[in-house]
Amino acid sequence: MLALLGVTTVALVAGAPWVLPAAAGGTTLKPPQNVEVDILDDTFTLRWDQSRESAGDGTVSADYQIPGLVDHWTKLPGCQHVTNATCDFSSLNMNVYEEIKLRIRAEEGNHTSPWRELDPFIPFQQARIGPPEVHLEAEDKAIAVNISPPGAEDSVMWALDRLNFAYSVVIWSNASGAQTRNETLHSRYPRIKIHKLVPETTYCVRVKARLFLQQNPAEFSPVRCVSTAAENELPAPENIQVVLENQTYVLKWDYIQDNVTFQAQWLNSYLKRFPGSDSEKWAHVQGCERAHVARCALPQDMFQKEVYFRVRASRGNRSSPWSEEEKFDAGRRAVIPPPVVALKPLDSHSLHVAIGFQDQMAFQHLLTYEVSFWENTSNTEKTFVEHRTDFTVPSLKPRTVYCAAARALLEGGPRSQHSRPSNTACARTEAGGAPGARLAAGVSTALAALLVLCAATALGKLVHYVFFPSGEPPSTIDEYFPEEPLENLLLSTSVEQTAQCFVVENADTVPTEVNRTDEDHKTYTSQASQDSGNYSIEDESGGSHIGEEPGPPGAGTGAYSAGGRFA
Repeated sequence: MLALLGVTTVALVAGAPWVLPAAAGGTTLKPPQNVEVDILDDTFTLRWDQSRESAGDGTVSADYQIPGLVDHWTKLPGCQHVTNATCDFSSLNMNVYEEIKLRIRAEEGNHTSPWRELDPFIPFQQARIGPPEVHLEAEDKAIAVNISPPGAEDSVMWALDRLNFAYSVVIWSNASGAQTRNETLHSRYPRIKIHKLVPETTYCVRVKARLFLQQNPAEFSPVRCVSTAAENELPAPENIQVVLENQTYVLKWDYIQDNVTFQAQWLNSYLKRFPGSDSEKWAHVQGCERAHVARCALPQDMFQKEVYFRVRASRGNRSSPWSEEEKFDAGRRAVIPPPVVALKPLDSHSLHVAIGFQDQMAFQHLLTYEVSFWENTSNTEKTFVEHRTDFTVPSLKPRTVYCAAARALLEGGPRSQHSRPSNTACARTEAGGAPGARLAAGVSTALAALLVLCAATALGKLVHYVFFPSGEPPSTIDEYFPEEPLENLLLSTSVEQTAQCFVVENADTVPTEVNRTDEDHKTYTSQASQDSGNYSIEDESGGSHIGEEPGPPGAGTGAYSAGGRFA
């Protein structure tokens, strides 16, 4: 790799002149000497010392090669048969982060010198940072320096770094031709506002850009000068600051005049990285559009990682210049109180953890929690980060005491930005067996439920059989009612007759609606003909005769009632 020489050009300086055999015309042709590559932003220039011998009809040509990709040389565009001592090869389409190799030779008529090869180099590492463009805006006591990053907007060299430049601004005043102030300011933003200047005074600035973690040399911009305006009737507010009062952030400032109103604005810091005027990027602070006192409370949604504030005063149609910008970084200024932790058992194998604070905080939604959890009788501690304030810790032992503590961390802030540890909360899990025992108990319960269901089904069938048997009557019934269709006796409930009927042993004897008892006869019971579908035949001793041979007519063994029962 070639060394960086002052202006960071790739230079090849020839050693002892090459002694070449005489050409056909008796002259010697040597390759170009002191060859160097100069890269400024996206401009690529190849320079060399012109030989006196070839000052007439001599030309120079160059080739390039991408080591590792191609093993042959290609003509370098813009550097073929050049008569001058320089050529521009900016039109070459290349990857500025990949290594490239050049070679150059002299030409005269049909004769050429040997090739002189340059050491390989990476364009991005060899490039110089060009001067940025600078535009000035003057107030009475301040100057805004607007900077355009080096290179064109479509720059290939700085395409990935256009927003990563930092700037050094040198400012001085030319009061009566003498420099009364000379100061260098540094900023990572392309707009810098310089305060505490003298009204009606000429100030000059020059700016150069640089890249973090890179050693590319940079060039200063041309000098730009501007004169500050006459002093404003309303001065800008001073001493802008953000303070924490009762867990609420308050924007405060100082002002020396009365009968004015104030307007506060805010800006996300990342918007300051984009070049150009940022007047349209600022937004009004809610509740601070027309403040009558030199303070206002900030809403919760203002608490980003890094925010800028500014304030100005107004009276009637007149307004002061904007104050100096105050940067507020919630991650570095916030004071986080210790949280409060509570534990509650859910069952024999889990605990519920709740995290809170005694007072509400404006930035509470930005917090995460580092939780320590351990068994009370063990020294083994489990630590994890949790984003929720309510969560469950599972897979614990039954009837065991566990403890927990936590501290709050500010999300997006430095790791050291955390609260003090919380209280230590402990709780005992409920009684219960191991997960396997619980599973066995569950299976047993399910099996018992299945057995109960089967038993209930069997019992239901038994009840249905006893109280609601099949509608097919015994064969004995047909003998007593041979002429009537059986279907007439099996009417549904909705169409059954309510008349009473009797079956008697003696056809000459007609019983009444009351029961009659005789020594030689059986007892006959009268019922309404609400047929329930139940039938029975019993003898005097109560025995059943279903399936036996029936007796002759007139010597019946029982009575049938329309109610469906035998007595």
